[in-house]
Amino acid sequence: MVNIVNYITRQSHKPLILIPIILMILSLLYLGVFGLNEGIDLKGGTLVTVELKESMTETEITSTVQNGLGVNDVETSLSGNTAIITISGDVDQVNFEEKFSNQFNILSFRSVGALLSDAAMTQIIYALVFAFIFMAGTVFYVFRDLVPSVAIILSAVCNLSVAVGSMSLFGIPLSIASVGALLMLIGYGVDTDILLTTRLLKRREGNLEDRAEDALKTGVTLTFAALAAMIVLFIVVKVFIPTAQVLEDISAVLIMGLLSDLLSTWFMNLGILKWHMERGGHN
Repeated sequence: MVNIVNYITRQSHKPLILIPIILMILSLLYLGVFGLNEGIDLKGGTLVTVELKESMTETEITSTVQNGLGVNDVETSLSGNTAIITISGDVDQVNFEEKFSNQFNILSFRSVGALLSDAAMTQIIYALVFAFIFMAGTVFYVFRDLVPSVAIILSAVCNLSVAVGSMSLFGIPLSIASVGALLMLIGYGVDTDILLTTRLLKRREGNLEDRAEDALKTGVTLTFAALAAMIVLFIVVKVFIPTAQVLEDISAVLIMGLLSDLLSTWFMNLGILKWHMERGGHN
């Protein structure tokens, strides 16, 4: 760990800046090609909780429902002898009972309307844009320097892009839960960026490398603590309460986002700030 810290803070920073930028570009390309799944709370659908009459895997349940109803967009979460089946679109309950009476006992059956409409998603995008603008303005006001403001915004965009690209890669749907996790990531990422910028620009104890090393040790410790908590949550949900899909999605998004934040803050943002301060003759 000490060797890694020394390398990041004391060696050439230019190659390190490229790593998160390349990951961001790859994530955006993947997202552009494969898109992002929409959760049921975005597009609406039907949620059915059933008790299995015979032993079946999640894949077998999904295939059975797809073939029986003639639909492709079906997801299943299995816990013991109980399964939660998510079906895109409205499904008639009587028809469902007739087709699968030999496989399932229906415990609950409900239609879910789209909680996040296209208009609401547009408002979320506007809110994110204004948040970035106000964050940049605040940083510029505090530090009176354009480069740190741009670096923080670029770091946040990189962090968010990699997290969303990872959601597409691992099939995590865009839902109210995952949107909330992404907003949390923005706040956390900006917090670590502000920590780094304050330590480098405001403090005068030691040289630039010493201040960078001090900031990195503090920031990485905080991030690892948050990562450990999210990993524990993910494992507990996955093993003991697999039907708690919301908690699983939130923890998975936060894990990927926190890993991305390590790169965007301590590779890219640190590299930009070091380059900026060395160019300006600061130490």
